[in-house]
Amino acid sequence: MPVDTPRGEAPLLAGGAGAELGVHRSLEPLGVLPQAAWRLDNRPDLDPGEMRIDVELLNLDAASYRQLCEEHGTDAGRLRAAVLEICAERGKVQNPVTGSGGMLVGRVAEVTPESGRDLVPGDRVATLVSLTLTPLWLHDVSAWDGSSEIVPARGHAIVAARSPVARVPDDLELRLVLSVLDVAGAPALVRRRVRRGDRVAIIGASGKSGSLASVAAREAGAAAVAGVVPSLHDARVVELIGAAVPTVADARDPLATAAAVRDVLGGEADLTVVCVDVPDAEGGALLATRPGGAVVFFSMATSFAKVALGAEGMGADLELLVGNGYVPGHVEDALGLVRSYPALGALFAWRAGIGPDPVASDDA
Repeated sequence: MPVDTPRGEAPLLAGGAGAELGVHRSLEPLGVLPQAAWRLDNRPDLDPGEMRIDVELLNLDAASYRQLCEEHGTDAGRLRAAVLEICAERGKVQNPVTGSGGMLVGRVAEVTPESGRDLVPGDRVATLVSLTLTPLWLHDVSAWDGSSEIVPARGHAIVAARSPVARVPDDLELRLVLSVLDVAGAPALVRRRVRRGDRVAIIGASGKSGSLASVAAREAGAAAVAGVVPSLHDARVVELIGAAVPTVADARDPLATAAAVRDVLGGEADLTVVCVDVPDAEGGALLATRPGGAVVFFSMATSFAKVALGAEGMGADLELLVGNGYVPGHVEDALGLVRSYPALGALFAWRAGIGPDPVASDDA
């Protein structure tokens, strides 16, 4: 059942940024932004400016999905129960260990006139904001087999006025679109940061965000792109995409990671982008980057305390950036890359569970 909320418990704001951001849906504690709240009000009736979506698919973020699998193994029943329990307790899907969520696809059920959206009931949309700030009620995830982070689901979600959504294009398979939009901010931000002639390191270059970031870096004029990956299989994925030179290293080993980047680039990176979904990759990224360079942390497994204190401890003069998943035009950019590069499309289809391993023939 949706959270039972006495209407006087959370103050409804008549207008302004608080209402536009959904602050009135924050129940514990009151008055905070929805992402920071422990529990959200996920009731289905709408306040001015809101929109309700009938949920079809969730895309759990990579760090959250990895953590759930580490805790519950491959037992689909336990994985389904864990997601339902999180949602029932918190009124949203926010992994209590990683603090991360994901995003969703569904159809517009109702949209208030005050939202200002050019949408009507029945439109299929994807949320471009995290599940950690989206009021959500789930009543059925029984079709999820637990084999990927894409979760078929039934329920409803509430989207605040300032939370961006995108219409789902009909020329690409739905699961592939969801998989791309989950990381769509990565290539747009990389384009913004790369200067022609830069040497770029992508840590986790065979994953979803890493593969898009690699192609974006190359298109933006990077002189060289090093793709740090954990295995030879992943190196072949990077070779298939063709935007980066793969190098195998454990991202959790700072000295090995920095050495691998230097071997490919002939020195330290001007820009390093961290896209791995494991903790403890902060040190290697800092060491791999030249003084005065920049590091973008796109992984929700990142400890920003380790980033700041680690840089301080090694006397690293670096620009340290949080990978905001929203950049104007990022949806069109990411989907355009997938349409333009068949190898990217094959990779995302495999990650979404709707296509074969793109380098499986090499492993045979």
